[in-house]
Amino acid sequence: MATESTNTTGKSGMGRMIFFALIAIALVLFALGVADDYEGGLAIHPMDQFIVTPLFGDGPVHWYTPTNVTLWMALGVLSILALMVLGTRGRAVIPSRSQSIAELAYGFVRKMVEDVAGKDALPFFPYIFTLFLFIVSANFLGLIPGSFTTTSHIAVTAVLAMAVFLTVTIVGFVKNGAGFLSLFWVSSAPLALRPILAIIEVISYFVRPVSHSIRLAGNLMAGHAVLKVFAGFAGVMGVAGIAPIVGIMAIYGLEVLVSFIQAYVFTILTCVYLKDALHPHH
Repeated sequence: MATESTNTTGKSGMGRMIFFALIAIALVLFALGVADDYEGGLAIHPMDQFIVTPLFGDGPVHWYTPTNVTLWMALGVLSILALMVLGTRGRAVIPSRSQSIAELAYGFVRKMVEDVAGKDALPFFPYIFTLFLFIVSANFLGLIPGSFTTTSHIAVTAVLAMAVFLTVTIVGFVKNGAGFLSLFWVSSAPLALRPILAIIEVISYFVRPVSHSIRLAGNLMAGHAVLKVFAGFAGVMGVAGIAPIVGIMAIYGLEVLVSFIQAYVFTILTCVYLKDALHPHH
C-alpha cells in the first residue's frame, strides 16, 4: 500500500511539473509575441524563424560562414556527448537519471534494429543510433523558445536521408551483388505484371530519400509555424490572449510528442531500408 501511494504521489507530482512547464513555455512564447514587431497590425511572419543568418555580422552566408544552424547543430552534438559520455561515466549499478536515459535510448534503438532488420544488421547499430540521437537532440533543442530547429531545414534532413540511401544501396550490392536487383522484381506477381511493377519499385526506391527527408522537415516546420502564429495572436491580443495561450500549451505538448515520433519514424525507416539491402529476396 505504501508503494502504491508513493507511485501515485510521484505520478501526480510529475504531472504537475509538466503542466507548469507548459504554462511557463506558453508565457515565454507570449512574451516573445508581445515583443515582436508586427508592423502596427496583425502581420505575423511564422516562417521568419527558419531564416539562416550568420552569427557574426550581416554579410552573405557562404559555406564556411558560422550561422545559427551550425550553432544549434553544435549544441545538439554537445548535448549528446554530455548525455552519453559524461552522463554514463559513473557506470553505477543504481544508475542516475542521465545514465538511465542513455541506457534506455541504447536499448530502445538496439532492439529496434534487431527486430526490424535482424541480428545481422547489428554492425550498423552505431550509425543508426547516432542518427536517432542527433535527430532527437535537434528536435528537442528546437523546442526551446528563441532557438533554431535545424531539422526543420530540408538541407539538413536531405543530407541525412541521402546518407542513408547511399549506405543502404552500397551495402545491398556489396552483400548480394547483382542479386540485390531482385528487390525490384516481384516474383509473386503474375508474369505479365512483373515488368510494370519493377518500374514502379525502381521509382519508389529512388523516391525514398525525398520522402524520408520531407517527412521530418515538413512536420517540424509546420508545428513551429503554428506555434508562431498562436504566439503572434497572443501578442496582438494582449491581456485577452488567454485563448491563444491555451492553444500554445496544447500545440507545444503535441510538438514534444511529434519531436520524438519523427525521430523514431526516421530511424525505423532506416532499419526497414537496411533490411531490404540485407535480405532483398524477402
